[in-house]
Amino acid sequence: MKTQIELARDNVITPQMRQVASDEGFDPETIRAYMASGEIVIPCNINRPNQKVVGIGRGLRTKVNASIGTSSDIVDVALEIRKAKIAEAEGADTLMELSTGGNLNVIRQKILDACTLPVGNVPLYQAFCEASRKYKNPNRLDPEYLFDLIEQQLSDGMSFMAIHCGINRFSIERLRKQGYRYGGLVSKGGTFMVSWMEFNDKENPLYEQFDRVCGLMKKYDAVLSLGNGIRAGAIHDSHDRAQMAEMIMNCELAELGREAGCQMMVEGPGHVPLDEIEANIIIEKRMSGNAPYYVLGPLPADTGAGYDHITAAIGAASSARYGADLICYITPAEHLALPNENDVREGVRCTRLAARIGDIAKYPERRDAEKKVALARRDTRWEDHFNGLMFPESARAIRADRIPENHQTCTMCGDFCAMERGLTLFANDIKGDKAGV
Repeated sequence: MKTQIELARDNVITPQMRQVASDEGFDPETIRAYMASGEIVIPCNINRPNQKVVGIGRGLRTKVNASIGTSSDIVDVALEIRKAKIAEAEGADTLMELSTGGNLNVIRQKILDACTLPVGNVPLYQAFCEASRKYKNPNRLDPEYLFDLIEQQLSDGMSFMAIHCGINRFSIERLRKQGYRYGGLVSKGGTFMVSWMEFNDKENPLYEQFDRVCGLMKKYDAVLSLGNGIRAGAIHDSHDRAQMAEMIMNCELAELGREAGCQMMVEGPGHVPLDEIEANIIIEKRMSGNAPYYVLGPLPADTGAGYDHITAAIGAASSARYGADLICYITPAEHLALPNENDVREGVRCTRLAARIGDIAKYPERRDAEKKVALARRDTRWEDHFNGLMFPESARAIRADRIPENHQTCTMCGDFCAMERGLTLFANDIKGDKAGV
């Protein structure tokens, strides 16, 4: 069976490509062409045919991923199911199931059953968890078990996987020779893989047997997302030699994977100061042949804990503006605790808004929704105004909590409403709209 990228290269427009074209307002042939070049991916595991179809990549709306999952401290499967449902209801485009506590096979299946979003994961999490339980030492992981586990998870229905193929002896040597890391290693999967390589004095099997990884992903037509295991965990580590060595390798592997007929994404940082975000995305796009870029935030400051969903939203807006294709949300609990239901809700909302802001700058032709809201606000047509917002329920609740005496205005200005007075002053001049909205 051929993958979406292979079918696109055969000039076949699949139902999934047609769905993406319809959702995004593109001609199906355009989607097919970008699929063929590897600039768009569609996570669509063949064992999960009823999941939502989502396109990620060139020219498309910037997508938002929500991550959930248990920890060794909190194993509440019902909570994770609720979080998955909240993420979908709030408009997340994809979901990552990142559990490390409890029966991981059961949890994965329950999450897959609980939502229709494409679901991804990091197979190294379960691999090292199981090795730790079995041997009391995660460094005794058997690479053959890792490959068996990847196939098992794909068979269950994972539509994309963050797999740390770009960590190798060369990138670790860069880390050792530069002699410092202000934020250390912050990727769980990346840290465990580096530890395994150092303990066993061996090359990363995911890098060494990259063709085998691609073969497994192709079998289920899942997207291989090249994990950022040496990403910066502090803005002072941004674009250090270790991170760049892995990024170069991931971009090279993205090209090799596409040539093999596998759908590919590259993952990015991490903690990056605001003035470096544009350069980071330019580098990834240039080196990878414009492979879809999946970024965590990024966070442009290290001092925002408790409000890191805001910190990350600032970075995410910039990332979307400059060409990132999928953004992993950050919640208020980042760096502090396992997210709860409200954290998930706030994380998705902030990241969706950030992606929207970036897309407004990236695609000026898509600003009509903003204009309609502005006109409704100008004319104090409150219901039209609410109906055009991203979060109408929140806006209605705030207004209902502080009802004005004059229902045409709000309690911010009351009798001194600039909108109402402005329309009276220029009644004959600004009632119309040149664009016909």
